[in-house]
Amino acid sequence: MLRSALVLPSLLVLLAAGCGVPVEDTPRVIEVGTPSRAATGAPSAAASGPAAESLYLIRDGSLVPVQRRLAAEPDPQRLLGDLLAGPTEAEQDRGLGTALGGRDVVASVRLIDGVAHVELPAGIENTGRNDDVLAFGQIVCTLTSRRDVTGVVFTRQGARIGVPLPDASLSQDPLRAADYAALIANG
Repeated sequence: MLRSALVLPSLLVLLAAGCGVPVEDTPRVIEVGTPSRAATGAPSAAASGPAAESLYLIRDGSLVPVQRRLAAEPDPQRLLGDLLAGPTEAEQDRGLGTALGGRDVVASVRLIDGVAHVELPAGIENTGRNDDVLAFGQIVCTLTSRRDVTGVVFTRQGARIGVPLPDASLSQDPLRAADYAALIANG
C-alpha cells in the first residue's frame, strides 16, 4: 500500500511534466467561462441555430467571409475564440484557411464604447511574416461584423500598438473592415 502511495504522485508529476504545455515568459489574461472551440481543438462541423456569426478566413491571399449558425449570438470573446479555432473540416475542403492558426495571438478582447480593444501577448506584431496583414485583417473584419463593434484597436499592456494595413503602413487608430477592403474576396 505504501508503495502505491509513493508511485501515484510520482506518476502524476511525470505526466504533468510531459503534457506539452509550453512555458510562457509573461503572464496572460485567462477568460473564465465556457471553453471556446479554440480551447478544445479544431472546430467541428458548423452547427445550426437561429443566430449567425461572421468569420473571416483566408483563401489565395484574400479574406473570405464565412457564416456559421449558432444557438445564440456570440460575444466578442467567443467570436474571436471561434476565429482562432480555425476553419471547420468542411471549410478546409472548400480551400479556406487562416493566418492565425497555431499562434496564441489574443490575450483578451474588451468592448468599450463600441470599440473592441484586443490585447496581444508579447511578440505578435512585427513578426516578419508575410501574412501578418491577413491575420490582423481576419480579426478586424470578424469583430466589426458585429453591429455593436464600430472599430478595433490593438494593445499590449493597455497601450495601443501599430498594426499593418494592406498598403504596408501601420495604424494605431480604430480599424474597420473598410481598412482591409483591398484584401476581401469579391463573391
